[in-house]
Amino acid sequence: MVLPTILWAGNAIIGRLLVGIVSPMMLNTFRWALAALILLPWAYQILRPMSPLWSQLPRFLWLGLLGVGSYNALLYLSLETSTPINVTLIGSSMPIWMLLVGSLFYKRHPQALELIGAVLSLLGVVIVLTRGELHHLLDITFVSGDLWILLATILWAFYSWMLSHPGQSNERDWFWAQFLFAQMATGLLWSVAFTAIEWQQGFTEVHFTTASLWALLYIALGPSLIAYRCWGMGVQAAGPAISAFFANLIPLFTAIFSTLLLGEWPQVFHAIAFSLIVAGIFLSSRLGTQQSQR
Repeated sequence: MVLPTILWAGNAIIGRLLVGIVSPMMLNTFRWALAALILLPWAYQILRPMSPLWSQLPRFLWLGLLGVGSYNALLYLSLETSTPINVTLIGSSMPIWMLLVGSLFYKRHPQALELIGAVLSLLGVVIVLTRGELHHLLDITFVSGDLWILLATILWAFYSWMLSHPGQSNERDWFWAQFLFAQMATGLLWSVAFTAIEWQQGFTEVHFTTASLWALLYIALGPSLIAYRCWGMGVQAAGPAISAFFANLIPLFTAIFSTLLLGEWPQVFHAIAFSLIVAGIFLSSRLGTQQSQR
């Protein structure tokens, strides 16, 4: 669960660096098209007429929309007006949405330690949004990027719960590359549709350089193929609620990368938020230990 957080932190930095070079929807389409092309030799059987994909097509259309088509596009869109540190810290509200979605739609009632950890995560988000001045809470103003990443985080909660509840399908017996490719293929349909809307609105930008092409290769391999594979394994092993707390490591690694690559130094309120994130992870890991000992 830690490896995806490192790779996704790098994705946030790359997304910030590519602002003004490749527009968000176009970047998302390029990313997943390249990732799917790399994975194709190991997964092309899933596209055959007798493949189990077709009987599960509605489910995979939802998985593709939530995990591939929407989340990453909204992430890149948010980075046009917000910083990687703020974007990933707001994304650390994921445990709240994960517990809420699980309770409302999957009858998975949260435990006490999970609720405490979620409150700590929420407090960390509030500290970021108020820039460490809590008395300004009523005067808080959001940049559009903050709202986009909040929506993306909610959608990711639904995606994670769907991963852990395959329903009547036998997709856990699928070869992992085919399962991931099925999500990419359906997600690309949504990505292309969103890119068409972006182009129609006149917001499309593509100004590739050698450096940006290397960056695209990184996000296709690391944050796409490797991270999604590891995240899927983690969700199935630990469950979406506990896994969500590990996602709170993303802002920690993002702050480190931002300092090294972008010169965006963390502030004191960022450090306070990090402390709350670590506390939430500690509490959730204790819950996982208790459950494994039963």
